[in-house]
Amino acid sequence: MISQVSEMSGKNVKNNEMMNYFNSPALDVSVAFPQATPASTFPPCTSNYYQIDDLLTPEEQAIRLRVRECMEKDVAPIMAEYCEKAEFPFQIIPKLGALRIAGGTIKGYGCPGLSLTAHAFATAEIARVDASCSTFFLVHSSAAMLTIALCGSKAQKQKYLLSLAEFKTVVCWGLTEPDYGSDASALRATATKVLAVSRVMVAWQPIGLSFQINQEKLVRMLGNVQAMVLIGWRLCKLYEAGKMTPGHARMGKVEKNDILIARSSTRVASLSRAILTCSWSLKSDTDSVTSRNTILGLYPAIQSRLLS
Repeated sequence: MISQVSEMSGKNVKNNEMMNYFNSPALDVSVAFPQATPASTFPPCTSNYYQIDDLLTPEEQAIRLRVRECMEKDVAPIMAEYCEKAEFPFQIIPKLGALRIAGGTIKGYGCPGLSLTAHAFATAEIARVDASCSTFFLVHSSAAMLTIALCGSKAQKQKYLLSLAEFKTVVCWGLTEPDYGSDASALRATATKVLAVSRVMVAWQPIGLSFQINQEKLVRMLGNVQAMVLIGWRLCKLYEAGKMTPGHARMGKVEKNDILIARSSTRVASLSRAILTCSWSLKSDTDSVTSRNTILGLYPAIQSRLLS
C-alpha cells in the first residue's frame, strides 16, 4: 500500500497534476518516510537543535559523518527491497568493515580503539537508517567482540579479533534454548557477569531509531487527515446528487468514538500529542531529551505542512 501511494505521489509531484481538495502538494512517502520506500536519496539529518555536535571531538565528528554517509548512500536505497524478501544484504558487510568501527573501544588486535562516545554515535547513525543493520552491528561489535576482549584469553583475542574487526568473520548469537526456543528472557547460563559497555551501546540504538519513528507517525497522521477529507468531500457530493443515505451521513458524525472520522481524528490528535510532547517536554530524563532533539530536526517540508 505504501509503495502504491509513493508511486502515485511521485507522479503527482512530477506532473503537477491531481492536486488534492485543498490544493496542497500530494504526499511523497519517499520523502516523509524513506525507510518504507526504496528512496534514492536519504533525507538529511538536521537534529542538532541543542548543538550536540559541538560536544564531540573532531575525530568523533568525522566518524559520525563517515558512518552517516555510508548508511545513507550504500544501505538506505536497498533496505526496503531486502526487508520485503526477508533477506540480509550481505554485500554491505565489506562496507561496514571499511568504516573501521567494529570493536569500538577495544584497543589492539586490529581494533579501532574508539572513544565510547564515537562508538555510541556510530551505532546511532546505523540505527537511524535501519534497525536490523544496527542490531547486526551491535551483536557483532558488542556482544561478541567485547566479550572476547574482556573475558577471552590472549590466544582467543589473537585468533578472532582482527578478523572480526575487519568483518572478514561475522559472528551471531547462539540464543536458542531447548525448552523455550529463541527467547532472550529465558536464556540460561552459568556466567553472571554483565558487560556494562554493551548496555551503553544498546541504549544508543533507540536514539537512532527515534528518527524513523517520528517520520512514521507523521505519515500516519497525513494518511488519516486525507482519508477524513475524502470522506467529507464524498458526503458533500452524495448529498448534492440526492444519493446520500442515513448510513452515509453517520460517517460524518463526530459524537461517538466508533465513527470512522471520529476515530481518525482521535488518532491524529493522539499522534500529534505524542510527537509534540517529545518535542517540548521539559523532563530531564535521557529518553525525553533524545526524542526532543530528534523531532526538532524533522524535515522542513513536513514541519511547514504539519506543524505550522
